[in-house]
Amino acid sequence: MSNTRGRDTKPEIALRRELFRRGLRYRVNLRVEPSLRRTVDIAFMRAKVVVLVDGCFWHGCPIHYVEPKTRADFWRQKIAGNRSRDRETTAALEAAGWTVLRFWEHESTAVMADRVTTAVRQPPQAASMRPG
Repeated sequence: MSNTRGRDTKPEIALRRELFRRGLRYRVNLRVEPSLRRTVDIAFMRAKVVVLVDGCFWHGCPIHYVEPKTRADFWRQKIAGNRSRDRETTAALEAAGWTVLRFWEHESTAVMADRVTTAVRQPPQAASMRPG
């Protein structure tokens, strides 16, 4: 696990390149709320939008996650803890006024970039609203 990248993964880099190509500027691997001991993958400070790209294995993607055959109890607890922390992080950031965009690593870079671009370029009051 120590060799697993915590930042600068291929999906993150692909998304950042696409956002940069579209003229968006952002901060990377940043702790946006000092009281929250967590960093976000991409942050747009003025728009108060944060982006998190979750790995299918580490965050338990409903489509691609396959539980390992060995040490199943350990991995079940590990992934459940990661999911719980993800929900907690999202709730804390939204409570602090941030718009949180979460994506799975398997999602299309263009689709992710479209959603991020829309959220960043909307007026602040509209960006914080969630559809449905």
